[in-house]
Amino acid sequence: MTLDLFGNANDNARHDSPPADELGPGAFVLRGFAQSQLTTLQADIDAVIAQAPLRHWLTPGGKRMSVAMTNCGEAGWISDRQGYRYGTHDPLSKQPWPPMPASFVALARHAAEAAGYPDFRPDACLINRYALDARLTLHQDRDERELGAPIVSVSLGLPATFLWGGLQRSDRTRRVRLAPGDVVVWGGPSRLVYHGVASVEGSFDAQAVRYNLTFRLAR
Repeated sequence: MTLDLFGNANDNARHDSPPADELGPGAFVLRGFAQSQLTTLQADIDAVIAQAPLRHWLTPGGKRMSVAMTNCGEAGWISDRQGYRYGTHDPLSKQPWPPMPASFVALARHAAEAAGYPDFRPDACLINRYALDARLTLHQDRDERELGAPIVSVSLGLPATFLWGGLQRSDRTRRVRLAPGDVVVWGGPSRLVYHGVASVEGSFDAQAVRYNLTFRLAR
């Protein structure tokens, strides 16, 4: 981690640095890190969705996921009866996934560096849309070929309760509230920690949703 971002009681920490919560070894919530960029990020999300529409993947067991998803970048995450994997092309359009917007790349690299992971170069960005009834069960991000690179996860829209567990699915979970603009970064000893989304906060408004950008080095 960086002294500029986290500091301690015995030094003169910078007052312009965003607050951060440590989840575990090599894992942090950077509070409000993307707050000033939310309008730009949402516009870029909408542009990606216009090229590669959101869809509800099927699990290998044939269950429809409650979270709507799409991708941008050199690789995209796919789930169907054939399993979980990354692919360079959208299986619906047969076209390459849309390029990753410059705003996405800059934010992911900056957040990773702030959390102690310099030179992060993501090649995949998963865009997840959560309606109020959507959930994401505990899982590990382990479909990537390079597990030495961190995960960077950005929250937009409605707040959500993020679940942070351990290296075993049965480990006790911690419930962490994520607000728009919060960025979670994890890697190193915490790279394969189980995590998920327990709930999304908000009124029953069909237009009210949460978006999540998850950056990975997939290939």
